[in-house]
Amino acid sequence: MTRIERIRHKEQLYDRCPAVLKDPAASKASLLAIAPAIAELQRYYASKQWRRDFEADAASKLPQSLKRGVLSEDGLWLLLEAWREKGGK
Repeated sequence: MTRIERIRHKEQLYDRCPAVLKDPAASKASLLAIAPAIAELQRYYASKQWRRDFEADAASKLPQSLKRGVLSEDGLWLLLEAWREKGGK
């Protein structure tokens, strides 16, 4: 998988989660449905690969048209923190 493919894949996972996490009435089933995406994003955020992708973005080595919310330190951290607040691990 190329860097661009990886970022697009992680971005798809990232985009699926906020609506569920922001919903105060989110069901246990809806939280369980996003658990695999959250787990993958947690591993990615803790990895050296995320850091390399982040640095490539900071060095303008990624296409401007590439959606890159997953490379936002605050955005991804806040998503994972919202998961923890909902009772996720």
